[in-house]
Amino acid sequence: FDIIEHGGSVVIVPLDSDGNLLFVRQYRHAAGTDLLELPAGTLEEGEAPEICAAREMREETGFAAGKLEKLGEFYLAPGYSTEFMIVFLATELTYDPLEADADEFLSVEKIPLAEALQKSERGEVPDAKSLAALLLARPRLLS
Repeated sequence: FDIIEHGGSVVIVPLDSDGNLLFVRQYRHAAGTDLLELPAGTLEEGEAPEICAAREMREETGFAAGKLEKLGEFYLAPGYSTEFMIVFLATELTYDPLEADADEFLSVEKIPLAEALQKSERGEVPDAKSLAALLLARPRLLS
């Protein structure tokens, strides 16, 4: 078997005070197109997932989370990868950007919660980690 060894990652469901979810749109070479995704990133060696989620939020969206709540976790593609993702809900957002990674070219899109869920159900969010994170977040988002 060919197995991709991966140190783990996080995916964040950012909810602003107006009821919008923050997505990023970025070009994905393997897909050959721009994809609408939730912010995410790879854990640095020895890094706590909460620290990674806080950093990735600021790098990818320009917003810091006043509150991060762990929602769940899953293997991204256990047939060929060890990547294990941890999902966080980010709330109490304040503008506090960090410089983006040199290889990332992202645009942030604020989408009302109901519309974001509809987009995912219509197949307009064809990114597995984003779909899984939305599924885990849905009970918390709709409460």
